[in-house]
Amino acid sequence: MTGPENESMNEQRYLALKARDSRFDGLFFTGVTSTGIYCRPVCRVRTPKRENCRFFSQAAQAEGAGFRPCLRCRPELAPRGQALNRGAGVSVWSVQDASSILASQAANLIDSHEGSSGTTPSMQQLAQRLGVSDRHLRRIFEAHFGVSPLQYLQTRRLLSAKQFLTDTTLPVSEVARLSGFASVRRFNAVFAQHYALSPSQLRRSRGAVDSGRTEPGIVLKLAYRPPYDVGAMLQFFASRCVAGIEHVTLLPTHMSVSKTVSLDIGQHHYCGWLVARFDAVGHRLELRLSDSLRPVLPVMLARARALLDLDADPLAINTVLHESFPKGDGLRVPGSLDGFELAIRAVLGQQITVAAARTLTARLVQAFGEPIETPVTGLNRLFPRAAALAHASPDALGRLGIVKPRQTAIQALAGAVLTQGLALHAGADVEATMTALKALPGIGDWTAQYVAMRALRWPDAFPAGDVALHRALGLQGSKHPAKEAELKSRAWQPWRSYAVIRAWKELAT
Repeated sequence: MTGPENESMNEQRYLALKARDSRFDGLFFTGVTSTGIYCRPVCRVRTPKRENCRFFSQAAQAEGAGFRPCLRCRPELAPRGQALNRGAGVSVWSVQDASSILASQAANLIDSHEGSSGTTPSMQQLAQRLGVSDRHLRRIFEAHFGVSPLQYLQTRRLLSAKQFLTDTTLPVSEVARLSGFASVRRFNAVFAQHYALSPSQLRRSRGAVDSGRTEPGIVLKLAYRPPYDVGAMLQFFASRCVAGIEHVTLLPTHMSVSKTVSLDIGQHHYCGWLVARFDAVGHRLELRLSDSLRPVLPVMLARARALLDLDADPLAINTVLHESFPKGDGLRVPGSLDGFELAIRAVLGQQITVAAARTLTARLVQAFGEPIETPVTGLNRLFPRAAALAHASPDALGRLGIVKPRQTAIQALAGAVLTQGLALHAGADVEATMTALKALPGIGDWTAQYVAMRALRWPDAFPAGDVALHRALGLQGSKHPAKEAELKSRAWQPWRSYAVIRAWKELAT
């Protein structure tokens, strides 16, 4: 884009850069022509002169223009940009045409790292999953993002590698594999070509990772854009917390969520634990993961971002929702590490209270979940795998207090995940996934919308039939509350998932 509109935008970006405004973190990057480096808006270095600044919406654009990432502000830590907030192929995005939706869906798949090996998918995998040719995907993606999907993919891989080299002591060979490179030789060559130093030189230049740390696990850093109501997010999880698989700490000096992890990726099963601890002052998150999750670190990073909605863009969301929900500017949509777990818990929670759903889930975990040893107090169980629930006897489920319609829904859902490859994670096709969910017995629109909102990360999900939502919107006395809620919600598109969270919060307070 050129002309007065682009120049006006760049002037606004420069003002944000001068103010080091963290609300714009990850929404643009600044290439400094005098140094050849590109930075986040929050970088603490001296502000460059305006004439030396070039602005880019994507890190891949900056690297494609020949800029190298800043070693101080570390662009790899920035929240993801707009692509993740555009859903995954749902027609509600009336302002987007099919080409834009396809490009955004491809970016989602790259950012979610949901390749068969737990790393970023290849170009061939991307095109195949989207049902288009490589050539068509390249053309559409470049028109939408200004870079080819291969450039976008390569930048993501390089930035992932840069983060692993800086934050961990993982061997370079393992960093190469986790970042999606076929060989160490290829990794070294591409890294040196783009960053003008070798992986080992980068690691030496950044110094050794803190060797005095006594806590077990791998520690990585993440960032988010303010405002973020950390207390509200953790309270949401705390009210639904199931003993054995999760724990929430809500102290002023320690705000964290801990969970056990059980993931099936491709033909492999991975289990372990994580602890996500907030630094609200620095708008950062420290993520500690068990060593057993090393093979799927990129997936875990992406899913941790989804769990805590770290990539939300409050400026865009609040522009639409602030007038209707003025007290909710810092609220985020709680996500999930495992969409299958979230979907089962949604089924268990149908038409009962949150407390009752928590009790049923705890029983299910104790009966069918496998034990696990962790260094985190209270974390000692894994959520049941799809195979365990698909093959469970109805009597065994019934003894837990689960009624027959819920038994049928749970086993149908587990069977679909196990045998049909039903994908329940960010990056999955929302429209197709919701259709598949609603085709299962016992799963209606409310459950499908709830799964889309929390597991698929669809920002415009709206469970119009939700009774609590009706009360929050003052529609409990209406003859057709679901229809009226749907009509009322049109003003909140495309951020209705956030409107739902804000409405629920207002009802609770």
